[in-house]
Amino acid sequence: MANGIVWFRNDLRLDDHPALRAALDAGLAPVCVYIHAPDEEGDWAPGAASNAWRHRSLAALDAELRRRGARLRLFHGPTLPTLRTLVQTCEAEAVFWNRRYEPAAEQRDARIKRALREDGIRADSHNGALLFEPWELRTGQDGPYKVFTPFWRKALTQWQPAVPWTAPRTLPDVDAGPAGVPLDDLLLAATPAWDRGFWPMWSPGEAGAHEALEVFEDGALRGYRAGRDRPDQAGTSRLSPHLHFGEIAPWRIVAALESARDAGNAADIDAYVRELGWREFAHHLLHHFPKTPAEDFNPRFASFQWERRDGRRIEAWRRGLTGVPIVDAGMRELWHLGWMHNRVRMIVGSYLCKHMRLHWREGARWFWDTLVDADLANNSLGWQWIGGTGADAAPYFRIFNPVTQAEKFDPRGEYIASWVPELADLPVPLRFAPWRDPDLLAAVAPDYPRAPIVGLEAGRDAALAAYRDTR
Repeated sequence: MANGIVWFRNDLRLDDHPALRAALDAGLAPVCVYIHAPDEEGDWAPGAASNAWRHRSLAALDAELRRRGARLRLFHGPTLPTLRTLVQTCEAEAVFWNRRYEPAAEQRDARIKRALREDGIRADSHNGALLFEPWELRTGQDGPYKVFTPFWRKALTQWQPAVPWTAPRTLPDVDAGPAGVPLDDLLLAATPAWDRGFWPMWSPGEAGAHEALEVFEDGALRGYRAGRDRPDQAGTSRLSPHLHFGEIAPWRIVAALESARDAGNAADIDAYVRELGWREFAHHLLHHFPKTPAEDFNPRFASFQWERRDGRRIEAWRRGLTGVPIVDAGMRELWHLGWMHNRVRMIVGSYLCKHMRLHWREGARWFWDTLVDADLANNSLGWQWIGGTGADAAPYFRIFNPVTQAEKFDPRGEYIASWVPELADLPVPLRFAPWRDPDLLAAVAPDYPRAPIVGLEAGRDAALAAYRDTR
């Protein structure tokens, strides 16, 4: 049986793996490899939390391959010379991989495909991550979409969901070629183990992704449309890191939800699938506008008067010590779990960009390093949306009031109390705005800030004034 290289990247699963399936369909024994080359990621090498997740996900993938008789070989980059060596030493006839869509990765992969084909090697890439390739949906003027609603309307008219595919229970092992390096040599694991708080909540790997989907189907799915905005409840799928690392395919999630559709959950399923649509839109934008991770999509904001970078205030925001409880709760949740509830992401981002008036890139970089689901497309779209500078963004003059947001979405202050426990003994109304009773705050939580680092009214007024100047 001839051999073929299957190059794993952010597709750390076996089911619904188009590259693996292509190798098997071609009658080739798959040589499964992962090549660690963060210096080839341009300005966006994976952050520390992503690396911690990847370490465990790679271990899970190797264990699953070994249960099927194969194994995962790990290597350090550079990628092209490593692949060429593997092709030669493994006597491989082809290299298969699933596409990535980050600008640096797209350019690198195109060079690799061209070089391998010039070597006379079959080099095929596949869609293993999205419901639609970023270039498949076009406007009536044959351009890319810049607004979500028409993008998603077009998507729904053209949707032909992929059929889930289950990998064989046994896979051939190949003895030829180098064995690779131990996982620890990739230096992905947290040292010291600052990530210990992550893992009671998360189970990286394909099995963990399938388990998370089952938990979602049996629990938060019913009521998802409203419950997804409540950080005090388990109202979301928590599938985002599994999707980012490709531990489960989005079309398998959709197929599972559709098989469970009934009159009681139809609206909730539609709401969740629409959220997957935002993920598609993010990748669409990143492909067509590759500078958006660092530059304002709306060029008008090139002259916007952001505040000068203040290290003290930034550190207070990062540590959850702004004096605004819902903001501080979110930032502490992020630090302890490597994740933050989506509604709270919008609140903490709005406070940074609009009340503090610090550039959205400051938040994007922090999230990139601390989120286990840090995804360049989603991160860029999210922060530009929050900052009011992006495609289909919230208008800059829409400024979240973090107190009213907390009152609406954490009505008993339970989320705040869980992550800012020094405020748990305050009456519920004061958990949202403890500065309203400074004496009681000093007695109950003497180390908590007496007032927000930027007052809500003053910050809002200054942001609107800066917006008017730009307009």
